[in-house]
Amino acid sequence: MYKDSKIYIAGHKGLLGTALIKRLKSDGYQNIITKIHSELDLTNQESVDEFFKREQPAYVFLCAGLTGGIIANKTYPATFLHTNIAIQDNVFQAAQKYEVKHLIFYGSSCIYPKNCSQPIKEEYLLTGEMEKTSEAYAIAKIAGIVACKAYNSQLKTNRFIALIPNSMYGPGDNFDPDKSHVLSALIRKFYDAKTDGKDRITLWGSGNPRRECIFSEDVANASVFAMNNAERLQNIHYNLGTGIDYSIKEISGIISKIVRFEGEIEWDTTKPDGTPRKLLDSKKFNQLGWSSRTALEEGLLKTYDWFLENENIHGAQDEVRNIWDSTQSLKNI
Repeated sequence: MYKDSKIYIAGHKGLLGTALIKRLKSDGYQNIITKIHSELDLTNQESVDEFFKREQPAYVFLCAGLTGGIIANKTYPATFLHTNIAIQDNVFQAAQKYEVKHLIFYGSSCIYPKNCSQPIKEEYLLTGEMEKTSEAYAIAKIAGIVACKAYNSQLKTNRFIALIPNSMYGPGDNFDPDKSHVLSALIRKFYDAKTDGKDRITLWGSGNPRRECIFSEDVANASVFAMNNAERLQNIHYNLGTGIDYSIKEISGIISKIVRFEGEIEWDTTKPDGTPRKLLDSKKFNQLGWSSRTALEEGLLKTYDWFLENENIHGAQDEVRNIWDSTQSLKNI
Protein backbone atom coordinates (compact mmCIF):
# COMPACT_ATOMS: atom_id res chain seq x y z
CA MET A 1 0.00 0.00 0.00
CA TYR A 2 1.14 3.55 -0.72
CA LYS A 3 0.67 6.27 1.88
CA ASP A 4 -1.92 8.01 -0.34
CA SER A 5 -3.76 4.79 -1.27
CA LYS A 6 -7.52 4.97 -0.75
CA ILE A 7 -8.32 2.48 2.01
CA TYR A 8 -11.83 1.44 3.06
CA ILE A 9 -12.29 -0.02 6.55
CA ALA A 10 -15.70 -1.68 6.84
CA GLY A 11 -16.64 -1.85 10.52
CA HIS A 12 -14.27 0.90 11.66
CA LYS A 13 -15.98 1.42 15.02
CA GLY A 14 -15.59 -2.18 16.11
CA LEU A 15 -12.82 -4.12 17.78
CA LEU A 16 -10.54 -4.68 14.79
CA GLY A 17 -11.55 -1.58 12.87
CA THR A 18 -10.49 0.62 15.78
CA ALA A 19 -7.09 -1.06 15.93
CA LEU A 20 -6.62 -0.82 12.16
CA ILE A 21 -7.29 2.91 12.06
CA LYS A 22 -4.80 3.42 14.89
CA ARG A 23 -2.13 1.37 13.10
CA LEU A 24 -2.69 2.85 9.64
CA LYS A 25 -2.65 6.44 10.89
CA SER A 26 0.50 5.79 12.92
CA ASP A 27 2.13 4.53 9.70
CA GLY A 28 1.17 7.68 7.81
CA TYR A 29 -1.84 6.43 5.82
CA GLN A 30 -4.29 9.33 5.60
CA ASN A 31 -6.73 8.46 2.79
CA ILE A 32 -8.96 6.24 4.92
CA ILE A 33 -12.67 5.88 4.15
CA THR A 34 -15.18 4.92 6.84
CA LYS A 35 -18.97 4.73 6.98
CA ILE A 36 -21.25 3.92 9.89
CA HIS A 37 -24.20 1.57 9.38
CA SER A 38 -26.75 4.39 9.03
CA GLU A 39 -24.67 5.83 6.16
CA LEU A 40 -24.00 2.54 4.37
CA ASP A 41 -25.97 -0.67 4.90
CA LEU A 42 -23.60 -3.41 3.76
CA THR A 43 -26.47 -5.89 3.54
CA ASN A 44 -27.98 -3.77 0.73
CA GLN A 45 -26.38 -4.76 -2.57
CA GLU A 46 -27.39 -1.61 -4.45
CA SER A 47 -25.99 0.68 -1.74
CA VAL A 48 -22.71 -1.22 -1.62
CA ASP A 49 -22.34 -1.11 -5.41
CA GLU A 50 -23.00 2.64 -5.49
CA PHE A 51 -20.48 3.22 -2.69
CA PHE A 52 -17.69 1.30 -4.44
CA LYS A 53 -18.46 2.94 -7.78
CA ARG A 54 -18.25 6.40 -6.21
CA GLU A 55 -15.30 5.92 -3.87
CA GLN A 56 -13.13 3.43 -5.85
CA PRO A 57 -11.12 2.16 -2.86
CA ALA A 58 -7.83 0.45 -3.66
CA TYR A 59 -7.70 -1.64 -0.48
CA VAL A 60 -10.48 -3.00 1.72
CA PHE A 61 -10.37 -4.37 5.25
CA LEU A 62 -13.69 -6.19 5.75
CA CYS A 63 -14.06 -6.06 9.54
CA ALA A 64 -17.84 -5.56 9.46
CA GLY A 65 -20.12 -8.38 10.49
CA LEU A 66 -22.49 -9.59 13.16
CA THR A 67 -20.85 -11.36 16.10
CA GLY A 68 -22.00 -12.53 19.50
CA GLY A 69 -21.62 -14.94 22.37
CA ILE A 70 -23.18 -18.35 22.97
CA ILE A 71 -26.59 -16.95 23.95
CA ALA A 72 -26.89 -14.73 20.87
CA ASN A 73 -25.70 -17.50 18.54
CA LYS A 74 -28.22 -19.96 19.95
CA THR A 75 -31.09 -17.47 19.87
CA TYR A 76 -30.58 -15.82 16.47
CA PRO A 77 -28.83 -18.33 14.15
CA ALA A 78 -30.72 -17.18 11.05
CA THR A 79 -29.79 -13.57 11.75
CA PHE A 80 -26.10 -14.46 12.02
CA LEU A 81 -26.20 -16.54 8.85
CA HIS A 82 -28.14 -14.09 6.69
CA THR A 83 -26.46 -10.87 7.81
CA ASN A 84 -22.87 -12.09 7.50
CA ILE A 85 -23.35 -13.81 4.15
CA ALA A 86 -25.13 -10.75 2.76
CA ILE A 87 -22.31 -8.41 3.84
CA GLN A 88 -19.61 -10.71 2.48
CA ASP A 89 -21.32 -11.36 -0.84
CA ASN A 90 -22.12 -7.70 -1.51
CA VAL A 91 -18.64 -6.44 -0.67
CA PHE A 92 -16.86 -9.24 -2.56
CA GLN A 93 -18.90 -8.59 -5.71
CA ALA A 94 -18.26 -4.86 -5.57
CA ALA A 95 -14.55 -5.35 -4.86
CA GLN A 96 -14.23 -7.57 -7.93
CA LYS A 97 -16.39 -5.36 -10.15
CA TYR A 98 -14.52 -2.15 -9.31
CA GLU A 99 -11.09 -3.80 -9.28
CA VAL A 100 -10.00 -3.36 -5.68
CA LYS A 101 -6.31 -4.31 -5.47
CA HIS A 102 -6.64 -6.38 -2.30
CA LEU A 103 -9.37 -7.17 0.20
CA ILE A 104 -8.87 -8.87 3.57
CA PHE A 105 -11.70 -11.00 4.90
CA TYR A 106 -11.64 -12.15 8.53
CA GLY A 107 -12.88 -15.56 9.56
CA SER A 108 -13.12 -17.07 13.03
CA SER A 109 -11.65 -20.09 14.76
CA CYS A 110 -15.19 -21.47 15.18
CA ILE A 111 -14.97 -22.58 11.53
CA TYR A 112 -12.92 -25.60 12.57
CA PRO A 113 -14.32 -28.93 13.83
CA LYS A 114 -15.21 -29.03 17.52
CA ASN A 115 -12.89 -31.94 18.34
CA CYS A 116 -10.06 -31.65 15.82
CA SER A 117 -6.40 -32.16 16.66
CA GLN A 118 -4.47 -29.37 18.37
CA PRO A 119 -2.93 -27.05 17.38
CA ILE A 120 -5.41 -26.51 14.56
CA LYS A 121 -3.94 -26.36 11.06
CA GLU A 122 -5.59 -24.60 8.14
CA GLU A 123 -6.18 -27.89 6.33
CA TYR A 124 -8.43 -29.15 9.18
CA LEU A 125 -11.28 -27.02 7.81
CA LEU A 126 -14.38 -29.11 6.96
CA THR A 127 -12.90 -32.35 8.30
CA GLY A 128 -15.41 -32.86 11.13
CA GLU A 129 -18.52 -31.64 12.94
CA MET A 130 -18.60 -28.03 14.12
CA GLU A 131 -19.67 -26.72 17.52
CA LYS A 132 -23.48 -26.60 17.32
CA THR A 133 -23.90 -23.39 19.35
CA SER A 134 -22.09 -21.32 16.69
CA GLU A 135 -22.82 -23.42 13.58
CA ALA A 136 -24.75 -20.78 11.62
CA TYR A 137 -22.13 -18.09 12.22
CA ALA A 138 -19.34 -20.54 11.39
CA ILE A 139 -20.98 -21.56 8.11
CA ALA A 140 -21.26 -17.89 7.11
CA LYS A 141 -17.55 -17.43 7.79
CA ILE A 142 -16.66 -20.61 5.91
CA ALA A 143 -18.66 -19.29 2.95
CA GLY A 144 -16.53 -16.15 3.03
CA ILE A 145 -13.28 -18.11 3.08
CA VAL A 146 -14.40 -20.34 0.22
CA ALA A 147 -15.51 -17.25 -1.72
CA CYS A 148 -12.05 -15.69 -1.38
CA LYS A 149 -10.40 -18.80 -2.78
CA ALA A 150 -13.04 -19.22 -5.50
CA TYR A 151 -12.73 -15.65 -6.79
CA ASN A 152 -8.94 -15.91 -6.83
CA SER A 153 -8.97 -19.27 -8.58
CA GLN A 154 -11.65 -18.59 -11.17
CA LEU A 155 -10.51 -15.07 -12.07
CA LYS A 156 -6.76 -15.75 -11.81
CA THR A 157 -6.24 -13.05 -9.21
CA ASN A 158 -4.82 -12.65 -5.70
CA ARG A 159 -7.32 -9.94 -4.83
CA PHE A 160 -8.91 -11.73 -1.87
CA ILE A 161 -7.07 -12.60 1.36
CA ALA A 162 -8.57 -14.60 4.25
CA LEU A 163 -7.17 -14.33 7.78
CA ILE A 164 -8.41 -16.33 10.79
CA PRO A 165 -7.67 -14.62 14.14
CA ASN A 166 -8.32 -16.66 17.28
CA SER A 167 -10.53 -15.21 20.06
CA MET A 168 -9.68 -11.57 19.45
CA TYR A 169 -10.02 -8.96 22.20
CA GLY A 170 -9.00 -5.36 22.84
CA PRO A 171 -10.09 -1.69 23.02
CA GLY A 172 -13.15 -0.77 21.00
CA ASP A 173 -14.91 -4.07 21.53
CA ASN A 174 -18.59 -4.55 22.32
CA PHE A 175 -18.89 -5.30 26.04
CA ASP A 176 -22.49 -6.50 26.06
CA PRO A 177 -22.35 -9.69 28.16
CA ASP A 178 -24.73 -11.53 25.80
CA LYS A 179 -23.50 -10.34 22.39
CA SER A 180 -19.75 -9.87 22.82
CA HIS A 181 -16.56 -11.91 22.55
CA VAL A 182 -15.70 -14.10 25.53
CA LEU A 183 -13.01 -11.90 27.10
CA SER A 184 -15.01 -8.70 26.73
CA ALA A 185 -18.07 -10.39 28.22
CA LEU A 186 -15.99 -11.53 31.20
CA ILE A 187 -14.62 -8.02 31.75
CA ARG A 188 -18.14 -6.64 31.80
CA LYS A 189 -19.42 -9.34 34.18
CA PHE A 190 -16.56 -8.90 36.65
CA TYR A 191 -16.85 -5.10 36.48
CA ASP A 192 -20.61 -5.21 37.12
CA ALA A 193 -20.16 -7.66 40.01
CA LYS A 194 -17.54 -5.39 41.59
CA THR A 195 -19.51 -2.15 41.17
CA ASP A 196 -22.69 -3.83 42.46
CA GLY A 197 -20.80 -5.00 45.56
CA LYS A 198 -21.47 -8.70 44.93
CA ASP A 199 -19.49 -11.30 46.85
CA ARG A 200 -19.73 -13.95 44.10
CA ILE A 201 -20.07 -14.26 40.36
CA THR A 202 -21.49 -17.17 38.36
CA LEU A 203 -19.95 -18.03 35.00
CA TRP A 204 -21.14 -20.49 32.36
CA GLY A 205 -19.75 -24.01 32.05
CA SER A 206 -16.94 -25.74 33.87
CA GLY A 207 -14.18 -23.24 33.13
CA ASN A 208 -12.04 -26.03 31.68
CA PRO A 209 -12.16 -25.22 27.95
CA ARG A 210 -8.95 -23.63 26.70
CA ARG A 211 -8.71 -20.57 24.49
CA GLU A 212 -5.91 -18.87 22.62
CA CYS A 213 -6.58 -15.12 22.66
CA ILE A 214 -5.00 -12.52 20.39
CA PHE A 215 -4.89 -8.77 20.98
CA SER A 216 -6.66 -6.68 18.33
CA GLU A 217 -3.59 -4.51 17.68
CA ASP A 218 -1.60 -7.65 16.84
CA VAL A 219 -4.27 -8.61 14.30
CA ALA A 220 -4.15 -5.08 12.86
CA ASN A 221 -0.37 -5.42 12.49
CA ALA A 222 -0.83 -8.78 10.76
CA SER A 223 -3.41 -7.24 8.42
CA VAL A 224 -1.13 -4.42 7.29
CA PHE A 225 1.67 -6.96 6.89
CA ALA A 226 -0.60 -9.13 4.72
CA MET A 227 -1.61 -6.21 2.50
CA ASN A 228 2.02 -5.19 1.99
CA ASN A 229 3.09 -8.78 1.27
CA ALA A 230 0.09 -9.90 -0.77
CA GLU A 231 2.25 -11.10 -3.65
CA ARG A 232 3.87 -13.65 -1.32
CA LEU A 233 0.59 -15.15 -0.10
CA GLN A 234 -0.85 -18.41 -1.35
CA ASN A 235 -4.52 -18.86 -2.22
CA ILE A 236 -5.29 -20.29 1.23
CA HIS A 237 -6.63 -18.94 4.50
CA TYR A 238 -4.06 -18.11 7.19
CA ASN A 239 -4.39 -18.68 10.94
CA LEU A 240 -3.40 -15.86 13.30
CA GLY A 241 -2.62 -16.75 16.90
CA THR A 242 -0.13 -16.40 19.73
CA GLY A 243 0.74 -20.08 20.17
CA ILE A 244 -0.34 -20.00 23.84
CA ASP A 245 -3.72 -21.02 25.26
CA TYR A 246 -5.33 -20.65 28.69
CA SER A 247 -8.29 -22.27 30.40
CA ILE A 248 -11.36 -20.09 30.91
CA LYS A 249 -10.69 -20.45 34.65
CA GLU A 250 -7.17 -19.04 34.20
CA ILE A 251 -8.46 -16.17 32.05
CA SER A 252 -11.19 -15.42 34.59
CA GLY A 253 -8.61 -15.35 37.37
CA ILE A 254 -6.47 -12.83 35.48
CA ILE A 255 -9.48 -10.62 34.74
CA SER A 256 -10.71 -10.76 38.34
CA LYS A 257 -7.31 -9.50 39.52
CA ILE A 258 -7.20 -6.71 36.95
CA VAL A 259 -10.75 -5.60 37.83
CA ARG A 260 -9.98 -6.14 41.55
CA PHE A 261 -13.03 -8.27 42.14
CA GLU A 262 -12.51 -9.98 45.50
CA GLY A 263 -15.54 -12.29 45.55
CA GLU A 264 -15.87 -15.97 44.71
CA ILE A 265 -16.18 -17.39 41.21
CA GLU A 266 -18.81 -20.11 40.75
CA TRP A 267 -19.25 -22.27 37.65
CA ASP A 268 -22.69 -23.25 36.34
CA THR A 269 -21.96 -26.65 34.82
CA THR A 270 -25.55 -26.94 33.55
CA LYS A 271 -24.57 -24.44 30.84
CA PRO A 272 -22.60 -25.49 27.73
CA ASP A 273 -18.81 -25.26 27.57
CA GLY A 274 -18.53 -24.94 23.82
CA THR A 275 -15.48 -26.27 22.00
CA PRO A 276 -13.01 -27.93 24.45
CA ARG A 277 -9.91 -26.26 23.02
CA LYS A 278 -9.00 -23.71 20.35
CA LEU A 279 -5.28 -23.39 19.69
CA LEU A 280 -4.36 -22.41 16.15
CA ASP A 281 -1.25 -23.46 14.28
CA SER A 282 -0.04 -20.13 12.86
CA LYS A 283 3.26 -21.36 11.41
CA LYS A 284 2.34 -20.63 7.79
CA PHE A 285 1.81 -16.93 8.47
CA ASN A 286 4.64 -16.74 11.02
CA GLN A 287 7.05 -18.06 8.40
CA LEU A 288 6.30 -15.02 6.23
CA GLY A 289 7.77 -12.80 8.95
CA TRP A 290 4.92 -11.88 11.30
CA SER A 291 4.39 -12.83 14.94
CA SER A 292 2.16 -11.59 17.76
CA ARG A 293 3.74 -9.32 20.37
CA THR A 294 1.23 -8.74 23.16
CA ALA A 295 1.06 -11.02 26.21
CA LEU A 296 -2.43 -11.80 27.52
CA GLU A 297 -2.18 -9.86 30.79
CA GLU A 298 -0.72 -6.80 29.03
CA GLY A 299 -3.51 -6.86 26.47
CA LEU A 300 -6.20 -7.30 29.10
CA LEU A 301 -4.83 -4.36 31.10
CA LYS A 302 -4.99 -2.14 28.00
CA THR A 303 -8.49 -3.40 27.23
CA TYR A 304 -9.74 -2.76 30.77
CA ASP A 305 -8.20 0.73 30.82
CA TRP A 306 -10.04 1.53 27.59
CA PHE A 307 -13.26 0.07 28.99
CA LEU A 308 -13.06 2.28 32.10
CA GLU A 309 -12.40 5.40 30.01
CA ASN A 310 -15.16 4.66 27.52
CA GLU A 311 -17.79 2.82 29.54
CA ASN A 312 -20.40 5.48 28.81
CA ILE A 313 -19.29 6.08 25.22
CA HIS A 314 -21.24 3.73 23.02
CA GLY A 315 -19.37 3.76 19.69
CA ALA A 316 -18.97 0.05 19.02
CA GLN A 317 -22.01 -0.89 21.09
CA ASP A 318 -24.26 1.55 19.19
CA GLU A 319 -22.99 0.30 15.83
CA VAL A 320 -23.69 -3.32 16.80
CA ARG A 321 -27.11 -2.31 18.12
CA ASN A 322 -27.91 -0.56 14.81
CA ILE A 323 -27.07 -3.70 12.86
CA TRP A 324 -29.17 -5.85 15.21
CA ASP A 325 -32.07 -3.40 14.86
CA SER A 326 -31.84 -3.50 11.06
CA THR A 327 -32.20 -7.31 11.13
CA GLN A 328 -35.20 -7.28 13.50
CA SER A 329 -37.40 -9.12 11.00
CA LEU A 330 -35.11 -12.13 11.18
CA LYS A 331 -35.06 -12.31 14.97
CA ASN A 332 -38.59 -13.68 15.07
CA ILE A 333 -38.13 -16.47 12.52
